[in-house]
Amino acid sequence: MASEASSWTVIAEDNTETPSTSDLRSALQKGSDDVKLDTLRKIIVSTINGNHQPALLMPIIQYVMPSRNKALKKLLHFYWEVCPKYDDNGKLKQEMILVVNAIQHPNEYIRGSTLRFLQKIAKDAELLEPLVPLCRSCLEHRHSYVRKNAVFAVYTIYKEIEHLIPDAPELIETFLAAESDATCKRNAFVFLANCAMPKAVQYIIQVFDQIPSMDELLQMSIIEVIRLDCKTDTTHKARYILLISELLNASSHAVKYEAATTLTSLTQNPAAIKAAASCYINLVSRESDNNAKIIVLDRLDTLRQRHGHVLDPMIMDILQLISSADLDVRRKALSIVLSLVSSRNVEDVVLFLKKQLQKTQDEQFEKAPEYRQLLIQSIHVCAVKFSEVAATVVHALMDFLGDSNNPSALDVVAFVREVVEKFPNLRTTICEKLIQTLVEIKSGKVYRGVLWILGEYAESVPEIHETFQQIRKVLGEIPILASEQRLLDEAGVEDSEDKKEKDEVKTESSKPKVLADGTYATESAFTSASAARLEAVKAAAKPPLRTLLLGGDFFTGSVLSSTLSKLVLRHIELSSDKKKTNALKAEAMLIMASIIRVGQSKFVTVPIDEDSSERIMNCIQTLSELQDKPVVHEIFLKDTKAAYSKMVQAQEKKAAEKKESESEKKVAIQVDDVLSFRQFSKKAAEDLVDDIEDVGRAVGAGELHEDFISNLSRISQLTGFSDPIYAEAYVKIHGFDIMLDVLLVNQTPNTLQNLCLDFATLGDLKLVERPTVYTIAPHSFQSIKATIKVSSTETGVIFGSILWEGPGMSEQCVILNDIHIDIMDYIKPAYCTEAQFRSMWTEFEWENRVNVTTNMSDPREYLRHVMKATNMSCLTPEGAISGECDFLSANMYARSLFGEDALANLSVERTEAGTITGTRPHSQQNSGYCLVTG
Repeated sequence: MASEASSWTVIAEDNTETPSTSDLRSALQKGSDDVKLDTLRKIIVSTINGNHQPALLMPIIQYVMPSRNKALKKLLHFYWEVCPKYDDNGKLKQEMILVVNAIQHPNEYIRGSTLRFLQKIAKDAELLEPLVPLCRSCLEHRHSYVRKNAVFAVYTIYKEIEHLIPDAPELIETFLAAESDATCKRNAFVFLANCAMPKAVQYIIQVFDQIPSMDELLQMSIIEVIRLDCKTDTTHKARYILLISELLNASSHAVKYEAATTLTSLTQNPAAIKAAASCYINLVSRESDNNAKIIVLDRLDTLRQRHGHVLDPMIMDILQLISSADLDVRRKALSIVLSLVSSRNVEDVVLFLKKQLQKTQDEQFEKAPEYRQLLIQSIHVCAVKFSEVAATVVHALMDFLGDSNNPSALDVVAFVREVVEKFPNLRTTICEKLIQTLVEIKSGKVYRGVLWILGEYAESVPEIHETFQQIRKVLGEIPILASEQRLLDEAGVEDSEDKKEKDEVKTESSKPKVLADGTYATESAFTSASAARLEAVKAAAKPPLRTLLLGGDFFTGSVLSSTLSKLVLRHIELSSDKKKTNALKAEAMLIMASIIRVGQSKFVTVPIDEDSSERIMNCIQTLSELQDKPVVHEIFLKDTKAAYSKMVQAQEKKAAEKKESESEKKVAIQVDDVLSFRQFSKKAAEDLVDDIEDVGRAVGAGELHEDFISNLSRISQLTGFSDPIYAEAYVKIHGFDIMLDVLLVNQTPNTLQNLCLDFATLGDLKLVERPTVYTIAPHSFQSIKATIKVSSTETGVIFGSILWEGPGMSEQCVILNDIHIDIMDYIKPAYCTEAQFRSMWTEFEWENRVNVTTNMSDPREYLRHVMKATNMSCLTPEGAISGECDFLSANMYARSLFGEDALANLSVERTEAGTITGTRPHSQQNSGYCLVTG
C-alpha cells in the first residue's frame, strides 16, 4: 500500500498559504461553480503534494458530483485518479460506492471515465459484483469511448477476481468479431493476448489477409503477439514471417520498426536480413527526428555485427544517409559504412566521400568544417586499410592543407604522414605535392607536420633543392632582421617638411605614460610616431612562414631548423658535389641564425623561448662541427623515422587486437567435451560451495565483487550512541542512483509513533521518494530505504533529521550527520587519442598544478598509485615509460558517467636522495573535479 500511496508528480502551489479544511468545505458547499472549480483545483494540487485531506471526500461527493458544469465534472474525474481510495487497513472506502454509481450516467464521457476509474479499484469483490452486468452492457454502448474503457474494465476484473466474470475471453472474442472501431478492437485484442493467447492467435489467422490494412495500434499489438507466440513451438511461424515481411511496407514508421526488429528475431535468412536492413535505411531517410534516426542506426549497426557479409551490397544505400543535416547521424552512418568497407566496394565509397568533400567547400553548406573533418577522417581510414585507393585520395586531400579550418588540415597532415610511411612507392609524388603546397599553408601546426614529412622522406637531390627553394619563398628575404629593419628605415624616410613638423611636435608636447611597473615615463610625439611605423611594418603583408615566426611561433622555427639539418645531412650522403652541399649548409645556418636574431628583436610579438633557441643552436652546431660524424646522421636521418614507424606498427597492432576481440566467438564448451551435471553426481561437503556459486550467478550476485570489508567502509553513522534513536546508513552507488539503506534502532523503552526520516540534499542530488511515517516498538529495529538521483559529478551532501511524537504529542527531533558523496564513484577509466588529449587540454576551462609529496621512490609505482586513487587510465604507451630512468612523464584520462572528461599529466623525477619531486597538472571540462591525492 505504501508504493501505491507514493506520489510521482509534485506540483508547486500558487501561494504559500494553504486554506484550512473547513474553508475548503465551506467553499464546496456554498460557492458558485467557479469557486468550486478553483477549490477543487487546490484540493487536487494539495493531494498530489501529499496532503490527502480525507475529510473532504464526502463533501466533494455531496456538492460537486451533482453539478452540471462540464469543466467541474472533468476536473472531478482528475480528483478520482489521485485521491486515496483505501483506508489505513487497506480496505476500500465506502464512499467509492457512490463514485462508481456514475457507471450508469447517460453522458458517455462520465460513463467512460467511471469505467476507467473502476480499473483502479478492481480489488473489492463486494463492490464489483453488482457492477459486472453494467460493465457487460457497456460493451454494447453506442459510443466507442465507453466501449474501449469497458473492455479494459472487464480485463481488470477478470485478472483480479476471475470468478466474477469467468466467460470474459469468450465475451471479448465475440465483441472483437463484431467491433468496427480501431481502438476498441485493439483493446479487445490486448485482452486476448494477455488472458487467452490461443484465441489471439486464432484471431490473427482469421483476419490474416486484412492485417496489412488495419490500424497501426492493432498492427503493433499483433506484432507483439507474434513475437510471444514464436517463443513456443508454433506451427504458424512461416505465415508469421510472410505477414511481418508485408508489414515492412506499412505506412506507420513505428510498425515498420517493430516489424523489422521482429523479422530479424524470427529468421536468419539472408533475404529477410536484407529486407529488414532496407527497412531501417528507409526509416532513417524518412524520419525527421534525429534521436529516432540514431536509435534505428544503432539497430542497423547491431544487425551489421551479426550479418556483416549480408549487408555488404547495401553499403551505398547506407552512404546516402549521411545527407542528414545532423552531425551525429552522419557520424553514426559513416561508422557503419567504414565497418562494411571491403576491397570490392572501397573505390565506390571513397569516390562518394570525395564528392561530399567537394560539396563542403561551399560556404553555405551547413556545418561544413565539422563535416569536412569527419569526411577526411573516414577517407583516412579507408586509404590506410586499402592501399589501392591511397594513391587516388592522397592528392585530393592535400588540397585541404591550406584550409582555414585547422582541425581538418591537421587530419590531412596525419593522413599524409601515415600514407608516406606505409606506401614507399607514393613518397615521391606526395613530397612533390607537399613542396608545392607550402605557400598555401596558414597554420603553424600544419607547417610543422609538413616540414617533418619533407625532412624525413625527401630522399633525392632534386627534391632537397626544390624544398629549399620553396622554403625560401614562404620565408621571404633573409636575413629576416636586416630586411625588417630596412623596411622600418624606409618607412621613416620623409621629406624635410615632415621632419620639421615632427621636430616641432616633439618640442611642443609631451605626456606622461604609466609603465608596467607602475612608474611614469615621458612619451613624446616622436616616440609615438616610431611605434606607429613599427606597427605598420609588422602589419604589412608577408610570406606565411615569416608571418608565423614574427608572430612568436618559434616552435615551428625549431622544426624548420631540424628539417633543414636533415636535408643538408641527406644531401651530404647522396651528392658528391661539395660546392652545392656547402651552399645549402650555409643557407640553412643563415636561416637558423636569422630566426634566433629576429626572435631577440623588437619585431616579434613574443621573444624567442629558451627551448626553441637551444634547439636551433644545436642544429647550427650540428651543421658547423658534427656533420661528418656517423652518429649524427644516425640520429637525424634514421632514429626519428624509426620511432614513428614503431608508433604506426603499435597502432596497427592495437587496432587488429581490438578487431579480433570484437569478432572472436568464444566457445564455452568444445563439441567433444563430456557434459557434467554436478546436481546428479555424488557430492562431498566441500562441493556444495559450487552449487551456492551457481545460485549466485543465477540471481546476478556473482557479478558483484565487493567483500564484507568494502561494505563496512560504506556505512555512515548518522546519530550518536546516546541519542534516543541510533541510525546508520549503508551507501550504495549504482549507476546514476544513490541507494541509502538506513537502520534505525529505538534505544528507549517507549513506542515511537509517527516517526519520519526526512532527507535533504545539496548539490546536483534529488530525493526520489517522499518520507513515510513509521511506528517503532521499544528497543526494536526499522530498516528504511531511500533513493537519490545524481545529475552531475559535483560534490554532493546528504543531510536530514528524524522526527517523532513524544509524550503529550510534543515533537522531538534528532539531527543526522552529513553524508558526503565521493565523486570518484562516478569517474571511470577511459581512452582517447593523443590528438584528442592535446585538443581537450588546450580547450578546457581551467588547470590546476599540484606539487608531489610522497614517500615512494619509484616513479612508475607512484604512477600506478595515482591511477588507482583517481580511477584514471594511462594514455602513454608502456614502451615509452619502460626501462630504467629517473624521469617520468605520462598522460592520464578518465570520463564520468555524465560524459565529462578528466585529464591529468604526471611529470616527476627521482632525486639523488631517492625521493620523487614534480607536479601533477590536471583539468576537467564543466566540472569542479580536482585530482588531489596524498
